Amino acid sequence: MVGIKWGALLGGALDASSGDDSAADGAIKGAIVGGLIKVVAPIAFTYAVGWLVLKGISEGADRLGDAVTGGDEPRPARDE
Repeated sequence: MVGIKWGALLGGALDASSGDDSAADGAIKGAIVGGLIKVVAPIAFTYAVGWLVLKGISEGADRLGDAVTGGDEPRPARDE
């Protein structure tokens, strides 16, 4: 609810500053954007954290494999 209120206030203020029309149109658009940000921001944050965790696990596995095999020696190709 807070995102929608701040979006409406900000959108109304920005739209009223242009002087073309009333602040109501900007307030409606701002409320919609505020609501969308309220939904999209946690999803984007969760995706970013998950990506960082997977990247860290991948790097850690590569380093562990290098430590076990004795360095950056090329690995033999697999026969497919």
